[in-house]
Amino acid sequence: MSAVAWIAVGSLAAWGWLLLGQGFFWRTDQRLPTGHARVEPAVWPRVAVVVPARDEAEVLPLSLPSLLVQDYPGEAEVLLVDDGSTDGTGKLAGDLAARYGGLPLTVTSPGEPEPGWTGKLWALRHGIALARAREGGGPDFLLLTDADIAHEPDSLRLLVAAAVGNELDLVSQMARLRVASGWERLVVPAFVYFFAQLYPFRWINRRRRPRATAAAGGCVLLRTETAERARVPESIRQAVIDDVSLARAVRRAGGRIWLGLADRVDSVRPYPHLGDLWRMVSRSAYAQLRHNPLVLAGTVIGLAVVYLAPPVALAAGLFGGDGTAGWAGGLAWAVMAGTYLPMLHYYRQPLWLAPTLPLTALLYLLMTVDSAVQHYRGRGAAWKGRTYARPDPRPDPRPEAAPDR
Repeated sequence: MSAVAWIAVGSLAAWGWLLLGQGFFWRTDQRLPTGHARVEPAVWPRVAVVVPARDEAEVLPLSLPSLLVQDYPGEAEVLLVDDGSTDGTGKLAGDLAARYGGLPLTVTSPGEPEPGWTGKLWALRHGIALARAREGGGPDFLLLTDADIAHEPDSLRLLVAAAVGNELDLVSQMARLRVASGWERLVVPAFVYFFAQLYPFRWINRRRRPRATAAAGGCVLLRTETAERARVPESIRQAVIDDVSLARAVRRAGGRIWLGLADRVDSVRPYPHLGDLWRMVSRSAYAQLRHNPLVLAGTVIGLAVVYLAPPVALAAGLFGGDGTAGWAGGLAWAVMAGTYLPMLHYYRQPLWLAPTLPLTALLYLLMTVDSAVQHYRGRGAAWKGRTYARPDPRPDPRPEAAPDR
């Protein structure tokens, strides 16, 4: 066989494994229980909603009111932490609270982050400390949600019911990202697809011996007692990919975790142009690879073999007479496209986009390489005027893992 044929066969074998052996990552059925499947607590816990916000005046009118009008039977409040905004985010939040009413809102500002802290985690630290200092005791749960996340009125109720009913310490939903422009249609569903491939939700949600750990930072309900035991956010203060680091800290402290796709939580942040999406991915892609050049090289080779080789091999079969390369590449491409269909359906996108996944994978490959280039130029992990260096390799003292409950 030719070299192209061998690569195509290898790609087909890889897709056979991904289809059946990677936690059925391509399925989209990991959702919060609703309706009759939901068991509500007899006494609703107290909740503090902590919203870190930096220059979010554009999206805040679409997101903050959805938190203020939550239909939650228990006691709840919203703490918006204005992280050095220059666009009037804090004042706008107060104006929205006066207009919509609902849950009480506190707007606070922690000042510039201390050395060794990322901005979001510094803001969360301030908001969590403020919530815990309330008279009458701190909250039972913390809802950590980004300023661009809009919640349906029953979102908080569903999250708390899931946590209490299933004895979970962290419940996280991956918000449905905005898909409106052509570039968003091409890139956004694949972003969630790749994330689920890396962190299969079924593996994360296993009660015993979970094989993966992750969370989605836009919507995290966290038990306060567990946060204290895990020393969150102090123990992860340098993390650029804070959601995965948060989940790992909770699991090390013996906490139970659940992650799934959201039906009633949406991101309202627009990414209309390719450059917007490029910056979203590239700012943290190399951090995901632990800033390791060898891991980067392996990732590039893996993406090329798994995603790019099938269409190339099919073309070699059709136009170059390489029959083995053609059928192996075509079959691998068909399996690839088939695994992408559920995610396109979840995002309400046309299914004919499934065969374009190799093109999207090429874009992600280039974004990842660019992330590494920007890191070595000293511009890695840049976000809203801040650039974060590679974290200190010296580990913080970690809480001992508690046994399964």
